[in-house]
Amino acid sequence: MTQLYRLSFTINRDQSNKVELIIEAIEPAPLSIARFEEPSGQTWVVEALFATPPEQNNLKKKLRHELGFVPPFDLAPLPNQDWVARSLEGLKPVEAGRFLIHGAHDAVAERTGKIAIKIEAGAAFGTGHHATTCGCLIALEHTLKTIPIRRTLDIGTGTGILAIAAAKMTKSKIIATDIDPVSVRIAKINAALNQVGSLVIPYLAHGLSHPNIMHNAPYDLIIANILAQPIIKLAAPAAKIASHRNITILSGLLKHQERAVSAAWRAQGFVRASRLVIDGWSTLTLTRIQGGNSLLTRTR
Repeated sequence: MTQLYRLSFTINRDQSNKVELIIEAIEPAPLSIARFEEPSGQTWVVEALFATPPEQNNLKKKLRHELGFVPPFDLAPLPNQDWVARSLEGLKPVEAGRFLIHGAHDAVAERTGKIAIKIEAGAAFGTGHHATTCGCLIALEHTLKTIPIRRTLDIGTGTGILAIAAAKMTKSKIIATDIDPVSVRIAKINAALNQVGSLVIPYLAHGLSHPNIMHNAPYDLIIANILAQPIIKLAAPAAKIASHRNITILSGLLKHQERAVSAAWRAQGFVRASRLVIDGWSTLTLTRIQGGNSLLTRTR
């Protein structure tokens, strides 16, 4: 079972915005970030989960540089429990567009007109209940209604939920990547559980330079539900493996981060086609500008 580490701050609202951006930019990258107001309304909490804890001296240096001081924080390992399994125990099935997401522990009959996706509990992120996952599923359904997709790349696949959804709708090959070996294993299990094991192919990969990612390019659809800073860094390499008619779905970003993300992808020839905001989290659907340069425009 993967050991996780939690970094937490209790600060005021303005500081919480800045701290969130600092955490996004540090190495190693966090697995997730959450920011919420305490019931008192006086303070905000920023929490991040890491597979490898950040080096504290470097963290303090960045905080001092950006804030002018180092606010108190707590960095500690979480008890070694299967957090996703625990969270799924109390979660009800969730609907996102035509998709019905439910845990493997939940005996859910498929509803008429719904595409059911069963997610096995495990130490990987993505249960379908978070606003970013729901946003991606809704954007995915809308995209696939009218646009034929031959090949898809799902970056930061987690439990494989988005890759499975794409495979069920397109009946085509899905390359799914993650930086966490546990996520890769869980994604394989879930793909098989949903009878799309032959279509969803998970790989352990950092960035987009993995030989199997390059070999399977170009991609008509790219999905990245991660965090804003990694999404910005992916714009240039993603442009090199996107087909000339590519659609890209991006999530894991807050509303105030949309402008920076859109600017980075616009510089690579992508424009925003639609935007969906759920609980303060944004999902952007981008299209490639017709006539834009693509290093891989062949069709497989």
